[in-house]
Amino acid sequence: MNPEISVVIPVYNEEAGLAHLFARLYPALDALGYPYEIVYVNDGSRDNSAAILAEQFRSRPDVTRVVLFNGNYGQHMAILAGFNASRGDIVVTLDADLQNPPEEIGRLVAKVREGYDYVGSIRRKRQDSAWRTMASKAMNLLREKITHIKITDQGNMLRAYGRNVIDLINQCTEVNTFVPALAFTFARKPAEIVVEHEERAAGESKYSIYSLIRLNFDLVTGFSLVPLQLFSMLGMVLSIGSAGLVVLLLIRRFLLGAEAEGLFTLFAIAFFMMGVILFGIGLVGEYVGRIFQQVRGRPQYVIKTILQQQQTSEQPEPLHAEPAVIRDRR
Repeated sequence: MNPEISVVIPVYNEEAGLAHLFARLYPALDALGYPYEIVYVNDGSRDNSAAILAEQFRSRPDVTRVVLFNGNYGQHMAILAGFNASRGDIVVTLDADLQNPPEEIGRLVAKVREGYDYVGSIRRKRQDSAWRTMASKAMNLLREKITHIKITDQGNMLRAYGRNVIDLINQCTEVNTFVPALAFTFARKPAEIVVEHEERAAGESKYSIYSLIRLNFDLVTGFSLVPLQLFSMLGMVLSIGSAGLVVLLLIRRFLLGAEAEGLFTLFAIAFFMMGVILFGIGLVGEYVGRIFQQVRGRPQYVIKTILQQQQTSEQPEPLHAEPAVIRDRR
Protein backbone atom coordinates (compact mmCIF):
# COMPACT_ATOMS: atom_id res chain seq x y z
CA MET A 1 0.00 0.00 0.00
CA ASN A 2 1.21 3.47 -0.83
CA PRO A 3 1.79 5.70 2.19
CA GLU A 4 -0.50 8.65 2.79
CA ILE A 5 2.37 10.95 3.83
CA SER A 6 5.83 11.26 2.31
CA VAL A 7 8.44 13.34 4.11
CA VAL A 8 11.29 14.47 1.85
CA ILE A 9 14.52 15.52 3.59
CA PRO A 10 17.60 16.74 1.69
CA VAL A 11 20.82 15.90 3.55
CA TYR A 12 24.21 17.52 3.03
CA ASN A 13 26.96 17.10 5.66
CA GLU A 14 24.54 16.66 8.56
CA GLU A 15 26.19 13.77 10.41
CA ALA A 16 26.28 15.68 13.71
CA GLY A 17 22.52 16.21 13.82
CA LEU A 18 21.00 13.14 12.17
CA ALA A 19 20.64 11.17 15.39
CA HIS A 20 18.63 14.05 16.93
CA LEU A 21 16.48 14.17 13.79
CA PHE A 22 15.72 10.42 13.93
CA ALA A 23 14.88 10.62 17.64
CA ARG A 24 12.17 13.23 17.03
CA LEU A 25 10.95 12.58 13.50
CA TYR A 26 9.83 8.94 13.73
CA PRO A 27 7.85 9.34 16.99
CA ALA A 28 6.19 12.48 15.59
CA LEU A 29 5.05 10.63 12.46
CA ASP A 30 4.08 7.47 14.35
CA ALA A 31 1.81 9.61 16.55
CA LEU A 32 -0.15 10.87 13.51
CA GLY A 33 -1.57 7.42 12.84
CA TYR A 34 -1.24 7.65 9.03
CA PRO A 35 0.84 5.36 6.80
CA TYR A 36 4.01 7.26 5.97
CA GLU A 37 7.43 7.07 4.40
CA ILE A 38 10.56 9.17 4.87
CA VAL A 39 12.68 9.83 1.78
CA TYR A 40 16.19 11.04 2.60
CA VAL A 41 18.19 12.45 -0.32
CA ASN A 42 21.92 12.52 0.35
CA ASP A 43 23.26 15.37 -1.77
CA GLY A 44 26.85 14.20 -2.10
CA SER A 45 27.75 14.66 1.56
CA ARG A 46 31.50 14.58 2.25
CA ASP A 47 31.07 13.47 5.86
CA ASN A 48 29.58 10.27 7.30
CA SER A 49 25.95 11.20 6.52
CA ALA A 50 25.46 8.50 3.86
CA ALA A 51 26.58 5.73 6.22
CA ILE A 52 24.32 7.02 9.00
CA LEU A 53 21.35 7.11 6.60
CA ALA A 54 22.11 3.56 5.47
CA GLU A 55 22.16 2.40 9.08
CA GLN A 56 18.83 4.11 9.72
CA PHE A 57 17.40 2.37 6.65
CA ARG A 58 18.44 -0.99 8.13
CA SER A 59 16.83 0.02 11.42
CA ARG A 60 13.46 1.11 9.94
CA PRO A 61 13.24 -0.33 6.41
CA ASP A 62 9.44 -0.35 6.45
CA VAL A 63 9.18 3.46 6.35
CA THR A 64 12.66 4.60 5.29
CA ARG A 65 14.06 5.15 1.80
CA VAL A 66 17.42 6.70 0.97
CA VAL A 67 18.37 8.27 -2.37
CA LEU A 68 22.12 8.69 -2.80
CA PHE A 69 23.46 11.18 -5.35
CA ASN A 70 26.84 10.62 -6.95
CA GLY A 71 27.76 14.26 -6.28
CA ASN A 72 26.52 17.57 -4.93
CA TYR A 73 23.70 19.04 -7.05
CA GLY A 74 22.14 21.48 -4.60
CA GLN A 75 19.23 21.49 -2.21
CA HIS A 76 16.52 22.08 -4.81
CA MET A 77 17.72 19.22 -7.01
CA ALA A 78 17.64 17.00 -3.92
CA ILE A 79 14.05 18.03 -3.27
CA LEU A 80 13.08 17.29 -6.88
CA ALA A 81 14.68 13.85 -6.60
CA GLY A 82 12.72 13.26 -3.41
CA PHE A 83 9.51 14.30 -5.16
CA ASN A 84 10.21 11.81 -7.95
CA ALA A 85 10.79 9.05 -5.41
CA SER A 86 7.83 9.91 -3.17
CA ARG A 87 4.59 7.92 -3.26
CA GLY A 88 2.40 9.66 -0.69
CA ASP A 89 -0.75 11.68 -1.35
CA ILE A 90 0.70 14.43 0.82
CA VAL A 91 4.39 15.33 0.50
CA VAL A 92 6.10 17.34 3.23
CA THR A 93 9.58 18.86 2.90
CA LEU A 94 11.72 19.22 6.00
CA ASP A 95 15.23 20.40 6.81
CA ALA A 96 17.59 17.90 8.41
CA ASP A 97 18.95 20.48 10.88
CA LEU A 98 15.80 20.46 13.08
CA GLN A 99 15.21 24.19 12.70
CA ASN A 100 11.78 23.04 11.56
CA PRO A 101 10.32 20.97 14.43
CA PRO A 102 9.04 17.59 13.11
CA GLU A 103 6.15 17.88 15.53
CA GLU A 104 4.70 20.63 13.27
CA ILE A 105 4.19 18.19 10.37
CA GLY A 106 0.79 17.15 11.74
CA ARG A 107 -0.50 20.71 11.47
CA LEU A 108 0.49 20.96 7.81
CA VAL A 109 -1.08 17.59 7.04
CA ALA A 110 -4.31 18.66 8.76
CA LYS A 111 -4.37 21.84 6.65
CA VAL A 112 -3.94 19.87 3.42
CA ARG A 113 -6.75 17.53 4.45
CA GLU A 114 -9.00 20.60 4.68
CA GLY A 115 -8.75 20.89 0.89
CA TYR A 116 -5.59 22.95 0.32
CA ASP A 117 -3.04 21.58 -2.15
CA TYR A 118 -0.09 23.74 -1.09
CA VAL A 119 0.59 24.77 2.50
CA GLY A 120 3.53 27.04 3.23
CA SER A 121 4.78 27.98 6.67
CA ILE A 122 5.78 31.21 8.38
CA ARG A 123 8.32 31.08 11.18
CA ARG A 124 6.84 32.55 14.35
CA LYS A 125 10.22 33.67 15.67
CA ARG A 126 13.23 33.16 13.44
CA GLN A 127 16.35 31.79 15.08
CA ASP A 128 18.67 33.22 12.41
CA SER A 129 21.23 36.00 12.52
CA ALA A 130 19.96 39.59 12.16
CA TRP A 131 21.59 40.18 8.76
CA ARG A 132 20.08 37.01 7.31
CA THR A 133 16.62 37.86 8.61
CA MET A 134 16.77 41.38 7.18
CA ALA A 135 18.14 40.20 3.82
CA SER A 136 15.45 37.53 3.59
CA LYS A 137 12.65 40.02 4.26
CA ALA A 138 14.05 42.45 1.67
CA MET A 139 14.29 39.73 -0.97
CA ASN A 140 10.79 38.48 -0.13
CA LEU A 141 9.42 41.96 -0.79
CA LEU A 142 11.39 42.39 -4.03
CA ARG A 143 10.46 38.92 -5.28
CA GLU A 144 6.75 39.47 -4.61
CA LYS A 145 6.78 42.79 -6.49
CA ILE A 146 8.53 41.28 -9.51
CA THR A 147 7.00 37.81 -9.79
CA HIS A 148 3.61 38.33 -8.05
CA ILE A 149 4.23 35.08 -6.19
CA LYS A 150 3.06 35.57 -2.62
CA ILE A 151 5.23 33.51 -0.29
CA THR A 152 5.53 35.21 3.08
CA ASP A 153 8.56 33.23 4.26
CA GLN A 154 10.37 31.81 1.24
CA GLY A 155 13.36 30.60 3.26
CA ASN A 156 11.44 28.10 5.39
CA MET A 157 11.70 24.51 4.20
CA LEU A 158 8.70 23.14 6.11
CA ARG A 159 5.95 22.92 3.47
CA ALA A 160 3.24 20.46 2.40
CA TYR A 161 2.17 19.67 -1.15
CA GLY A 162 -0.78 17.78 -2.56
CA ARG A 163 -0.14 14.94 -5.00
CA ASN A 164 -1.59 16.97 -7.88
CA VAL A 165 1.07 19.67 -7.36
CA ILE A 166 3.86 17.09 -7.01
CA ASP A 167 2.86 15.38 -10.26
CA LEU A 168 2.99 18.71 -12.12
CA ILE A 169 6.39 19.57 -10.65
CA ASN A 170 7.70 16.13 -11.68
CA GLN A 171 6.74 16.91 -15.28
CA CYS A 172 8.90 20.06 -15.36
CA THR A 173 12.34 19.88 -16.94
CA GLU A 174 13.76 23.20 -15.75
CA VAL A 175 17.44 23.08 -14.86
CA ASN A 176 17.27 25.99 -12.39
CA THR A 177 14.10 26.58 -10.45
CA PHE A 178 12.75 27.48 -7.01
CA VAL A 179 10.50 24.65 -5.87
CA PRO A 180 8.10 26.52 -3.52
CA ALA A 181 7.47 29.23 -6.15
CA LEU A 182 6.91 26.57 -8.81
CA ALA A 183 4.46 24.78 -6.54
CA PHE A 184 2.64 28.04 -5.78
CA THR A 185 2.05 28.63 -9.50
CA PHE A 186 0.54 25.13 -9.87
CA ALA A 187 -1.58 25.14 -6.71
CA ARG A 188 -5.32 25.57 -7.03
CA LYS A 189 -5.83 26.45 -3.37
CA PRO A 190 -2.68 27.58 -1.50
CA ALA A 191 -2.48 28.48 2.18
CA GLU A 192 0.07 29.36 4.86
CA ILE A 193 0.27 28.65 8.58
CA VAL A 194 2.53 29.91 11.36
CA VAL A 195 4.97 27.36 12.79
CA GLU A 196 7.68 27.30 15.40
CA HIS A 197 11.34 27.71 14.53
CA GLU A 198 14.30 26.41 16.52
CA GLU A 199 18.06 26.75 16.48
CA ARG A 200 20.06 24.19 14.55
CA ALA A 201 20.55 20.93 16.42
CA ALA A 202 24.17 20.76 15.23
CA GLY A 203 26.47 21.98 12.49
CA GLU A 204 26.15 25.24 10.60
CA SER A 205 24.13 26.68 7.74
CA LYS A 206 25.15 25.58 4.23
CA TYR A 207 23.90 28.83 2.69
CA SER A 208 26.49 31.57 2.21
CA ILE A 209 25.71 35.12 1.09
CA TYR A 210 26.66 34.11 -2.45
CA SER A 211 24.31 31.11 -2.31
CA LEU A 212 21.43 33.31 -1.18
CA ILE A 213 22.12 35.81 -3.97
CA ARG A 214 22.23 33.00 -6.54
CA LEU A 215 19.00 31.54 -5.17
CA ASN A 216 17.18 34.84 -5.57
CA PHE A 217 18.61 35.35 -9.06
CA ASP A 218 17.21 31.95 -10.02
CA LEU A 219 13.88 32.84 -8.45
CA VAL A 220 13.52 36.23 -10.17
CA THR A 221 14.86 35.26 -13.60
CA GLY A 222 13.08 31.92 -13.58
CA PHE A 223 9.60 33.35 -13.03
CA SER A 224 9.61 36.82 -14.58
CA LEU A 225 10.90 38.95 -17.46
CA VAL A 226 10.49 42.11 -15.40
CA PRO A 227 14.27 42.61 -14.86
CA LEU A 228 14.86 42.65 -18.63
CA GLN A 229 11.89 44.95 -19.15
CA LEU A 230 13.07 47.34 -16.44
CA PHE A 231 16.55 47.42 -17.90
CA SER A 232 15.14 48.14 -21.36
CA MET A 233 13.17 51.07 -19.92
CA LEU A 234 16.25 52.30 -18.07
CA GLY A 235 18.28 52.12 -21.28
CA MET A 236 15.63 54.15 -23.11
CA VAL A 237 15.57 56.82 -20.40
CA LEU A 238 19.37 57.06 -20.33
CA SER A 239 19.51 57.27 -24.12
CA ILE A 240 17.09 60.17 -24.13
CA GLY A 241 19.02 61.84 -21.30
CA SER A 242 22.33 61.34 -23.09
CA ALA A 243 20.93 62.82 -26.32
CA GLY A 244 19.68 65.83 -24.38
CA LEU A 245 23.10 66.27 -22.76
CA VAL A 246 24.83 66.18 -26.16
CA VAL A 247 22.47 68.86 -27.51
CA LEU A 248 23.06 71.00 -24.41
CA LEU A 249 26.84 70.72 -24.77
CA LEU A 250 26.65 71.64 -28.46
CA ILE A 251 24.59 74.73 -27.66
CA ARG A 252 27.06 75.76 -24.95
CA ARG A 253 29.91 75.19 -27.39
CA PHE A 254 28.43 77.55 -29.99
CA LEU A 255 27.31 80.16 -27.48
CA LEU A 256 30.23 80.18 -25.01
CA GLY A 257 33.03 78.61 -27.00
CA ALA A 258 35.31 75.72 -25.97
CA GLU A 259 35.56 75.05 -22.22
CA ALA A 260 37.19 72.37 -20.06
CA GLU A 261 35.49 72.97 -16.73
CA GLY A 262 32.95 70.19 -17.30
CA LEU A 263 35.50 67.55 -18.25
CA PHE A 264 35.30 65.58 -15.00
CA THR A 265 31.52 65.75 -15.06
CA LEU A 266 31.61 64.12 -18.49
CA PHE A 267 33.94 61.44 -17.12
CA ALA A 268 31.52 60.74 -14.26
CA ILE A 269 28.61 60.49 -16.68
CA ALA A 270 30.60 58.19 -18.98
CA PHE A 271 31.60 55.88 -16.10
CA PHE A 272 28.00 55.76 -14.91
CA MET A 273 26.85 54.77 -18.41
CA MET A 274 29.51 52.06 -18.61
CA GLY A 275 28.41 50.69 -15.24
CA VAL A 276 24.81 50.52 -16.42
CA ILE A 277 25.89 48.80 -19.63
CA LEU A 278 27.95 46.21 -17.76
CA PHE A 279 25.06 45.53 -15.39
CA GLY A 280 22.76 45.08 -18.36
CA ILE A 281 25.16 42.68 -20.05
CA GLY A 282 25.28 40.64 -16.85
CA LEU A 283 21.49 40.59 -16.61
CA VAL A 284 21.08 39.47 -20.21
CA GLY A 285 23.84 36.91 -19.58
CA GLU A 286 21.83 35.49 -16.69
CA TYR A 287 18.93 34.72 -19.00
CA VAL A 288 21.19 33.47 -21.79
CA GLY A 289 23.00 31.23 -19.30
CA ARG A 290 19.70 29.68 -18.23
CA ILE A 291 18.87 29.01 -21.89
CA PHE A 292 22.33 27.49 -22.42
CA GLN A 293 21.94 25.14 -19.47
CA GLN A 294 18.47 24.14 -20.60
CA VAL A 295 19.29 23.36 -24.23
CA ARG A 296 22.29 21.19 -23.30
CA GLY A 297 19.79 18.64 -22.02
CA ARG A 298 22.07 17.23 -19.32
CA PRO A 299 20.56 15.34 -16.36
CA GLN A 300 19.50 17.52 -13.47
CA TYR A 301 21.14 15.03 -11.12
CA VAL A 302 22.52 11.51 -11.15
CA ILE A 303 21.32 8.89 -8.67
CA LYS A 304 23.99 6.42 -7.58
CA THR A 305 21.90 4.12 -5.40
CA ILE A 306 18.46 3.92 -3.82
CA LEU A 307 18.09 2.06 -0.54
CA GLN A 308 14.59 0.71 -0.19
CA GLN A 309 12.79 -2.42 0.82
CA GLN A 310 11.56 -4.46 -2.13
CA GLN A 311 8.13 -5.98 -1.71
CA THR A 312 6.19 -8.68 -3.53
CA SER A 313 2.49 -9.41 -3.43
CA GLU A 314 3.09 -12.02 -0.72
CA GLN A 315 5.75 -10.86 1.71
CA PRO A 316 8.67 -8.46 1.97
CA GLU A 317 11.99 -9.57 0.57
CA PRO A 318 15.14 -9.50 2.69
CA LEU A 319 16.70 -6.09 3.17
CA HIS A 320 19.04 -5.02 0.44
CA ALA A 321 20.09 -2.03 -1.56
CA GLU A 322 19.37 -1.72 -5.25
CA PRO A 323 22.46 -1.98 -7.45
CA ALA A 324 24.07 1.29 -8.45
CA VAL A 325 22.08 2.95 -11.20
CA ILE A 326 22.36 6.17 -13.16
CA ARG A 327 19.02 7.76 -13.77
CA ASP A 328 18.62 10.58 -16.24
CA ARG A 329 16.03 12.86 -14.63
CA ARG A 330 15.17 15.32 -17.39
